[in-house]
Amino acid sequence: MSIRIDKVVTRGGDGGETSLGDGARVGKDSARIEALGALDEVNATLGLVRAHAATAQVSAPRPIVAELAALQNLLFDIGADLCQPEGPRTQRARRVEETIIADMEDWIEQMRVRQQPLRGFVLPGGSMAAGWAHIARTQVRRAERQVVALARHEQVNPAILKILNRLSDYFFVLARYFNDDGQADLLWAPARTP
Repeated sequence: MSIRIDKVVTRGGDGGETSLGDGARVGKDSARIEALGALDEVNATLGLVRAHAATAQVSAPRPIVAELAALQNLLFDIGADLCQPEGPRTQRARRVEETIIADMEDWIEQMRVRQQPLRGFVLPGGSMAAGWAHIARTQVRRAERQVVALARHEQVNPAILKILNRLSDYFFVLARYFNDDGQADLLWAPARTP
């Protein structure tokens, strides 16, 4: 009987480099690793959103927890796609396709149609679940910016940027969903000028 030992401490990154999916070594501050790190941050926050969604009191039943589980897996798929750069070492197989965008747009519309019309700029906050959804939205925007920066210098699956753009929309509408479909939104009150 063979025993499989998972090694967590490898010491491979002690010099400031890490390995990509094709075995290439790159600096931990490379544009590709920055983008992957930003996706990891989104996924960690998404775990919190998912935990809050499982216990949140919301205005109507929705399969939010299942959607969030699908999105967490999608973020891992995007990471797997990004960690395999185009090149002679790899037979590139894209892991994410634009087909998921139709599902995401449907999820967004199912929530949005029930919501109060926007009456101003929405401030992050409200319920705890809404606050975490807003944090996820801002982290997705940062990940999107970092993937754009990477795409300026290296080839990136174009579906990734479209998915990330839609994902930030999803989290905005989800935050309003958690705020009683927008009724408990916090709205910006601009400072009065003299």
